[in-house]
Amino acid sequence: MGKLHIITPVKDSLVTTLKTIDGIMDSEISSGFSYFIYDDFSTDETTQRLNQKSLELGFEHIKLSDITTHPSPNYLLVLQLAQQRAIADKAHLIIIESDVVVTKNTLQILANAASTLDNVGMLAAVTVDDAGEINFPYLYAKKMTFGVHNTRKRLSFCCTLMSNDFLNAFDFKQLDATKSWYDVFISHKAVELGFNNYLLTNLPVLHMPHSSRPWKHLKYNNPLKYYWRKLINNKDKI
Repeated sequence: MGKLHIITPVKDSLVTTLKTIDGIMDSEISSGFSYFIYDDFSTDETTQRLNQKSLELGFEHIKLSDITTHPSPNYLLVLQLAQQRAIADKAHLIIIESDVVVTKNTLQILANAASTLDNVGMLAAVTVDDAGEINFPYLYAKKMTFGVHNTRKRLSFCCTLMSNDFLNAFDFKQLDATKSWYDVFISHKAVELGFNNYLLTNLPVLHMPHSSRPWKHLKYNNPLKYYWRKLINNKDKI
């Protein structure tokens, strides 16, 4: 089993972020892992709490305000920094968003899958709500059977592993800097480069969508307002 680097990009949403952190740090995994929080210009309260938590639990708290003046979101920078670290350490990279809570065995199952499945580019745990029902962004998986699926559909970064082989095959410095989010493009790029992407519908993780950016809930309850705000403010470019 290869080394694992776990990252969580954080923009406030302190309540869900702390649940995310606790789930990861409570994980039971034989090989261990390195965990990095990328703090994307959160409030002082959130930043101070994350710093305190990092001292208590031993993960690395990286404040992007010490690295860049570019306003949030800085997902591109996070991906580039995380890729460099993972390649240097010959590690797989797992992204777990700050609105996702893993179980004790999630990381172990992802690591095992990365070692046993064929030619892994990316592999992802399916997301569910409090009732255990598959939710956004994997609504398409409701029609899938329970198990492991080689898919050409996009994988979200909610809880997703990118293999070290794939990280070495595609430089994230080539990503379009005018975009805000990159899961769709990177999913398709992995397939384009000949890798297999897998969705594990037998590995559910709790997802509380858009906790760090509540305005995005407009997509579901007021889509006209959402797309108008997205257009006017030049936001949420995929």
